[in-house]
Amino acid sequence: MLRIIGLLLLIPLMDVVVLLLLAVPNIGATATILLVVLTGLVGMLLVRAEGRHTLRRIQRKLARGTLPEDELIDGALLVAAGAFLLTPGLVTDLLGFLLVLPPTRYPVRVAVRRWVVRPYVDAKTGGFATGRVYTGGFPNDDDDPYDLDDDDYEMSRGSGSDN
Repeated sequence: MLRIIGLLLLIPLMDVVVLLLLAVPNIGATATILLVVLTGLVGMLLVRAEGRHTLRRIQRKLARGTLPEDELIDGALLVAAGAFLLTPGLVTDLLGFLLVLPPTRYPVRVAVRRWVVRPYVDAKTGGFATGRVYTGGFPNDDDDPYDLDDDDYEMSRGSGSDN
């Protein structure tokens, strides 16, 4: 969690560095501001179009009775893309465009499913949702506290009586 927070704090710092060291001296302050505003507007139009497309795919899958797994992850990635595109800066705009465009969103979706969604679902359902359930006997067979050998117990019929 601290790594994610550190990364989220590092992105605006990289934005400032790119704007001050690369963009402003090379193309000027006014052109840099116009570029940031233009990329934000174009990005938001793309997010809106992709969001509508994703919503239609969700509705189609629900009408067929299947779970829209990929589409829900795409929707979350589009929300993140919108947040990146609304944040002024060239680095955040680049990250936003990577999440908006379907060819670059696909590998991110696969990674999110593998490293975020599946571990979370496994932890919440004990592996039942993803099929990672222990099915062979009792778990932890080696540490069985009820392992009874013939030598461990001697049975007698009562206290004090010899039979």
